[in-house]
Amino acid sequence: QVQKLLDAKAANIVNQVPVEPAKEDVTFDDFAKMDLRVCKVLEAEKVAKTKKLMKLKVNTGVDIREIISGIAEYYEPSDLIGKQVLMLINLAPKEIKGVLSHGMVLLAENADGKLSLMHPDQEVKPGSSVK
Repeated sequence: QVQKLLDAKAANIVNQVPVEPAKEDVTFDDFAKMDLRVCKVLEAEKVAKTKKLMKLKVNTGVDIREIISGIAEYYEPSDLIGKQVLMLINLAPKEIKGVLSHGMVLLAENADGKLSLMHPDQEVKPGSSVK
């Protein structure tokens, strides 16, 4: 039984994945400037002539807007429609591959580099603040 515990501990050590070091501290005031919201994906389509980019039309609760996100390798457009995602909605607009993106979808990256959407564990109203 002790050997089983030692083997399990060794397996856990092997499976541990290094993570990036923490970034420089930001002030609470800087963090408070970020408008993080739950948004609902209304439409999704892959961006032509790219492998990674997806154009999303989302309901932010404030408005309907387009977002460009690098998730096309991990999700099919039809899988995204109706999903709730976490977004930074007050990021300055940026043109990406000829399309203006008005915000950023929050994602997590696993050990293999695969991106996963961040979302609430239950349905909430689009525009709900992330606290």
